[in-house]
Amino acid sequence: MCGAIRYEVDGELIRTLNCHCDNCRKTTGTAFGTYVFVNEDDLKILQGTPKTFEHENEDGLTLTKRFCENCGTPLFARSARAGKMVHIKVGTIDDASFVRPEMDIFVSSKLPFLQLSD
Repeated sequence: MCGAIRYEVDGELIRTLNCHCDNCRKTTGTAFGTYVFVNEDDLKILQGTPKTFEHENEDGLTLTKRFCENCGTPLFARSARAGKMVHIKVGTIDDASFVRPEMDIFVSSKLPFLQLSD
């Protein structure tokens, strides 16, 4: 939000999705998180240094989250299960008009007011 962190991705997208787990709702402050997954090696930080926070999710997996220390904007995250994939918060992409989520995950945790398409 403040522009202190700038990044680019030089590589292919692996997947895009909406996640409805409790953790993503808490992290994003919304009903679900929308993410673009890329290879961690393809993500280049151009400006600034994201702050890192690690914690365990409800399944006991370690989640590593990176955010702007100045304004608090969540940027990227990686779970121990994802290997070398990192997921980028779609709201931090300058032009996210290309994003078309391919799936919804943790739909058993979705909020009741959400209507998902088939």
